[in-house]
Amino acid sequence: MNLYPAGSRPSTRPNPDYFTGTVRMDPIAAAEPPSQVNALLVTFEPGARTAWHTHPLGQVLHILSGLCLAQVEGGPVMELRPGDTIRFAPGEKHWHGAAPEVAMQHLALQEDVDGRAADWMEKVTDAQYNGPRGTP
Repeated sequence: MNLYPAGSRPSTRPNPDYFTGTVRMDPIAAAEPPSQVNALLVTFEPGARTAWHTHPLGQVLHILSGLCLAQVEGGPVMELRPGDTIRFAPGEKHWHGAAPEVAMQHLALQEDVDGRAADWMEKVTDAQYNGPRGTP
């Protein structure tokens, strides 16, 4: 058994090549073999968002606070609220982040494959971020 006392693992900032705006990540669980599961508490300041990306084994997001915007390639920008859970399929190109004027926090769950949990692509443009809204 491993216990990680509150405050024993520092918050980190993700690579700015893959994010727009201010984002903080707090570790929950790291993929320690034989497990492949990663869990992160991710906080996005208003307007912050990921770049387009995929996950080799998919990703689950559970929205904890604020207003989340998320989009899969070719679909509308969806609004997700606290208590909502969304699953992106393996290889599904998507992005997610906070609304323009409201911060957002989610729990992110994904699995490592050969030491990687995500494949990063181009940044989301302002036009994409502000695109037509739809419902999940």
